Amino acid sequence: MAFFDLPLDELERYRPDLPEPADFDTFWQQTLAGQEQFATAATFAPVHNGLATVDTFDVTFAGYGGHPVRGWLHLPVTRTGPLPAVVEYLGYGSGRGAPHETRLWACAGYAHFVMDTRGQGAETPDPDPATGDTAAPGFLTRGVLDPHRYYYRRLYTDAVRAVAAVRTHPDVDPARVVVTGTSQGGGIALAAAGLVPDLVGVMPDVPFLCHFPRATTITDRPPYVEVAQFVKRHREHAATVARTMAYFDGVSLARRATAPALFSVALMDHICPPSTVYAAFNHYGAERGQGEPDKRMSVYPYNDHEGGGPAHEVVKLEWLAKRLVETIDRR
Repeated sequence: MAFFDLPLDELERYRPDLPEPADFDTFWQQTLAGQEQFATAATFAPVHNGLATVDTFDVTFAGYGGHPVRGWLHLPVTRTGPLPAVVEYLGYGSGRGAPHETRLWACAGYAHFVMDTRGQGAETPDPDPATGDTAAPGFLTRGVLDPHRYYYRRLYTDAVRAVAAVRTHPDVDPARVVVTGTSQGGGIALAAAGLVPDLVGVMPDVPFLCHFPRATTITDRPPYVEVAQFVKRHREHAATVARTMAYFDGVSLARRATAPALFSVALMDHICPPSTVYAAFNHYGAERGQGEPDKRMSVYPYNDHEGGGPAHEVVKLEWLAKRLVETIDRR
């Protein structure tokens, strides 16, 4: 691997002028309002995870269109009073896995909700039927000729409703919810941060789904290459594809976020190029109207898409503990 994107000093200033559809906010307001007819109706069924210090619940809640979406809720066995919650979204092609696989945040004393990813995990096939849409292999171009039919409209809505679902559990403090994720999960976390106004923190790691115009032309690695493959075959749809994806760009959604944020970036990342991550970071909170937002970037110069790995988990644990103390102090 080698450095291939902008130098770090330029990345720190990189703030591209990203055009947005005129009805961007209306599109999302109507999308989320259209889901209010479906009660969140989360269920929490205890499951055996083989662990002595963590309790796990099999969660089902109503996602986009009322479709059942699954997840794991992990709680420390010893708990007193409602806990702050970490909602985690997953990487491209990943499902929630087995109940014992994700346990970091519960071991640290938090409620930890892991949302399955519709169609990408073994537990939740996407219930939206095939409608004749043409797509490249993968998920990035599913329904891409119409923003109302686009796959990520459903997935981002699931992410918002996952926050609402975890807040209904009696052992969760609904006023202290944080979202996080790596790669696709990081991009979904940014979407949630832009669409849920009262989170107390967001921790996107090497986020995918950011600055589509640059990402789809600067790297030929999956998943972004799916867009190039689609447009290569369907040249007449290039402008339509760009317009659809503009509604889902993590940069635009990050602009609308208000929660304090801890980002991470890897400067040799050929899957989510660093300039696309910095585009979201440098625009983060720009529309909040309250001055410079509380945000921080952790930089891993010699890493590819694995990012900071366990070293960055330590950074996240320390950052989140400090954030929650500050939240309590303000009450």
